[in-house]
Amino acid sequence: MRLADQTLKYLSVSLLVVIALWSTVFYLFMLEVIHDNIDEELENQKRLIIQELSSNPTVAPDLEFGINNYKVREISEKQALKMQNEYKDTMLYMQDDDDPEPELEPVRMLTTAFEHQGHYYELAIINSMIEESDLIKNLFYSVVILFVLLVISLISINKVVIQRLWSPLYSFLDQLTGFRLGKTGDKPAMKTKIQEFQDLQLAVHTLIRHNEETYEQQKQFIGNASHELQTPLAIMINKLEIMVEAGGLQQEQSETIAEVLNTAERLVRLNKSLLLLSKIENKQFLENEDLVFNNLVENTVVEFEDLAAFKRVKICVVQEGLLRVQMDNSLANIVVSNLLRNALFHNREDGEVKINMTGRLFIVSNTSWHGPLDANRIFSRFYKADASSKGTGLGLAIVQAICHLYGFELTYHYENSQHSFQINLHP
Repeated sequence: MRLADQTLKYLSVSLLVVIALWSTVFYLFMLEVIHDNIDEELENQKRLIIQELSSNPTVAPDLEFGINNYKVREISEKQALKMQNEYKDTMLYMQDDDDPEPELEPVRMLTTAFEHQGHYYELAIINSMIEESDLIKNLFYSVVILFVLLVISLISINKVVIQRLWSPLYSFLDQLTGFRLGKTGDKPAMKTKIQEFQDLQLAVHTLIRHNEETYEQQKQFIGNASHELQTPLAIMINKLEIMVEAGGLQQEQSETIAEVLNTAERLVRLNKSLLLLSKIENKQFLENEDLVFNNLVENTVVEFEDLAAFKRVKICVVQEGLLRVQMDNSLANIVVSNLLRNALFHNREDGEVKINMTGRLFIVSNTSWHGPLDANRIFSRFYKADASSKGTGLGLAIVQAICHLYGFELTYHYENSQHSFQINLHP
């Protein structure tokens, strides 16, 4: 999850909690204000009723709430002394002008006691809560709507603000993603007044500068080492070939020179392979283009027909779909040729090499007399299943390095006496 989205997520949750608590407190506060107003009104009615009853010589108990919304009943002095003003919400049957029958309606009731001419009475006064109930309901809906609108507004504003604040960083990261040592001219940069972003930019520029210096030194070393090795090897091979062509050598001497020639040629191949590996790992091959793997495989198979005929191995190509990929053409050729050469050299007579292609998979399988290879070491440098092999042991390591460079999935498995290498070019 992006940093801005993560920030907005935590901020939104915090806002929801804070505003929800604030809305609840506000609603309860307003509810308390409404009840206080009703209770004050009930208190005024109580004084007026007691004043009116005190003017009468006797108090006639009312068994039900009458038109004045109060009732009185006589109680003992002990009960009266214990009684205090009590306010509560309750439901009573009441009949309005538009009601055919009495219905349960919400009311606020005040229960109190008073003394009149030596007698003690309980006074219960009610006040209809119908209008207040509607008011409370409307207040609740208003608070909910206000809560939703406030949350949406705050989240929207924060999203815009956060995106604006973090946009220089995202632009900087995009530039870093596309930056390549030795390929990209301008360093990633961002225009910002935020101190932390400026510090990050400075640190990245310093790191890039150090990497560029190391990269140039390493590239120069590889080039120099390759040249210094190639030159003496070429001279040695040339002189050995001249000695053989000059003649006059004994058979034992000729065999010795032939062995030295083979060793020198192997050193040349090894030097080229190591140089290629270094260039791949340094990402010096990134001239990507849209390639059709099917055409590349067909051309490579044609180039290996003579070797296949010599090894008496049949090459079968099965195309189940068009396999397109964005990659460097030379590296794609190396992948196909290394896997195909490996399948031919480690095959048996009258064996078969099968190449399968789908819309995303490239699979090379070959028959063999040998059992499964060590899956944990097969892509390691200089690994050889057969110690007597004259190969460099770098072919599959180079294939793996190219796959890592482009994020391809390279796997090996052995089944039915066949070795199979599979590359998923669109994982």
